[in-house]
Amino acid sequence: MASVHAIRFHETGGPEVLRWEEVALPDPGPGEALVRHAAVGLNYIDTYHRSGLYPVTLPSGIGLEGAGVVEAVGDGVTEVAVGDRVAYGTGPLGAYSEARVMPAATLVRLPDTIDDRSAAAMMLQGLTAQYLIRRLFPVQPGMTVLFHAAAGGVGLIACQWLKHIGATVIGTVGSPEKAALAKAHGCDHTILYRDEDFVARVKEVTGGAGVPVVYDGVGKDVFDGSLDCLARRGMMVTYGNASGPVPDVAPLTLNAKGSLFLTRPKLMDYVATRSELTAAADDLFDVVGSGAVTIAVNQTYALKDAAQAHRDLEARKTTGSTVLLP
Repeated sequence: MASVHAIRFHETGGPEVLRWEEVALPDPGPGEALVRHAAVGLNYIDTYHRSGLYPVTLPSGIGLEGAGVVEAVGDGVTEVAVGDRVAYGTGPLGAYSEARVMPAATLVRLPDTIDDRSAAAMMLQGLTAQYLIRRLFPVQPGMTVLFHAAAGGVGLIACQWLKHIGATVIGTVGSPEKAALAKAHGCDHTILYRDEDFVARVKEVTGGAGVPVVYDGVGKDVFDGSLDCLARRGMMVTYGNASGPVPDVAPLTLNAKGSLFLTRPKLMDYVATRSELTAAADDLFDVVGSGAVTIAVNQTYALKDAAQAHRDLEARKTTGSTVLLP
């Protein structure tokens, strides 16, 4: 049995709990594949696992997303073959590793048009953007939508994709620099949500009508205002909580604000089957491969320096996507 290095944690807490450890690398069993990572994706959900907001069994690996090459497969594997370039974005936990054995059914083959770093940076965030704007609420040409954290990893992908669809995008950001970045990636109107009344700005942009959908990965800081940005029968999509969990909301509030819809989705329920996963990935690969959506890998860290990457992510020092390099 070989061994590799991986980031693991034995207790929940801040970035300091992340450790660079030597771990055993078993041979792949039935239905499994051994993947040697070329790049690993960093996502905000990783901080939720590390902090304990999303409970995991300890000790634990961390990370849901990576790209690399298949080095071995177990019995019965038909999804991938030795030598295939592959990527994944839905776990299981443990992507922060030099190599790992994992279920072959979670892997998708990479086309030649997608490089390893882009793949590692875009799978979770890109598949998230895909289900949010193409399936959960299929945005149509001519619609105006509000996307919070428009300069984040999901935001930059979604803004470009929404523009490609023909939508008008209003995006909230935390700084003038992030506003410029969002505009360069398809965002039509940017709002500095810490300095401006984003509800008033949305109403101004939409002529008082509001938007049919709000996509919110920020959470507590913008949730209440987001409800007030919605048009009658609008959809509030709260898919993350970077600023903390959203407050409790009474169903009658949704009634009073215009018969609103509220959903708290997760990617895993939209790629629950192999066919859903491959269809979503193909959609993502097509839009990236065509050049309509570019993946902004704006930071790289050595995998062993994952704790510093977490510090920078939580301090809002990163933009776009970040990859960890084994």
